[in-house]
Amino acid sequence: MKHFLVLCCFMSYNLSSTIAQENLQTDSNKVNVVIKGLLQTRFIMSVSNGVDVSGLHHINEESVNNTFDIKRARIQVTSKISEHVDVNLLLNMSDFKLDPKNKVLENASFTYQINPYVNFRMGQFRPAFGLEDMYPVDMIKSMDYSNQYTAFGNNGWQSFQIGASIYGGIKGRYPLKYEVTVVNGNNRNQVMDNDNGKYFSSRLEVSNPTKLPIKVALNGGVGQAFRNKVYAVGIDLSGIILLNKGWFLEIEAEAKQGNNHTLFYSLDTNKRDGNLMSYQMRGFYILPNLRYVINSHYLKSLEFSCRYEYFDPDFKHAGNFKQVYTPMVSAEFIKTYNFRIQVGANINVYDKDIPASTQYNSQLFILQIQSRF
Repeated sequence: MKHFLVLCCFMSYNLSSTIAQENLQTDSNKVNVVIKGLLQTRFIMSVSNGVDVSGLHHINEESVNNTFDIKRARIQVTSKISEHVDVNLLLNMSDFKLDPKNKVLENASFTYQINPYVNFRMGQFRPAFGLEDMYPVDMIKSMDYSNQYTAFGNNGWQSFQIGASIYGGIKGRYPLKYEVTVVNGNNRNQVMDNDNGKYFSSRLEVSNPTKLPIKVALNGGVGQAFRNKVYAVGIDLSGIILLNKGWFLEIEAEAKQGNNHTLFYSLDTNKRDGNLMSYQMRGFYILPNLRYVINSHYLKSLEFSCRYEYFDPDFKHAGNFKQVYTPMVSAEFIKTYNFRIQVGANINVYDKDIPASTQYNSQLFILQIQSRF
């Protein structure tokens, strides 16, 4: 922690010096502000008897088995206020449909770009702790992020967190990218940290573009949650293979393991079976995506994917692991998914069904229309 603080102080001094040098230049120039948006609308239908569209099983009452939904309605504002400093804000207006407390605001950070090798970021952002942190959800090759991503986000390693990071890359025969992050670990939009512990994590990605179009990355982190040590580790790989003219096979795979301290602290003391190290989660998924590039006037590409995922939230006890199959067909009408229609399903298979809960086998049909603007 001390070494990280020393480095942060050095970079803060460097930042203030740079801004002072550029003050006159910035005042005389217009600040570049870019506003972007994302809208994802859905029609969801449950085809499982007694299971509603949220996955909740009902025993003796009628369930809502179909609905229209606004999944995301995002507004992003980015500004380059100097040669080295960028500011980023991201709001999700669809969070207002539920209790907006600790929601709505997703990104709120600034980035100080020194050079390609070392850059500094502070605020609320997504730490680099997995493949799914490397791209926004509107570029995903499936219907949504994995269960693994959600669980590790709830435990402070992924999704939107408050903290700081140092990142960069080295070009060469084997290009390297890295990121080192420290965060509060109690998720986004909090008044303050909920304890004095911090979560330290890192990601190292390497590729060999001259021989294999595959990237491999290692992720690891340690921290403290209410004075108890916690950890998380992961590995992921991704690549694009040209099959034939216009046909591409895109592959993503990721595995993670770590403490599920969110589950541990949610239990009453007398109901806990062992200490925090006895509560661990792990998951794995593989996502092959077949992409056919058409580039006609009306249709740019077609995609066919099916993600398989295994996730166990408590594998050291008699947990209830689940397997999820997510087939999807996607039609891209404007490049970079600026207008996209997706048709897919979410098939959840639990080790054992628990009536009147969300841990119950279910099948959802999903039609999603997406626009990036």
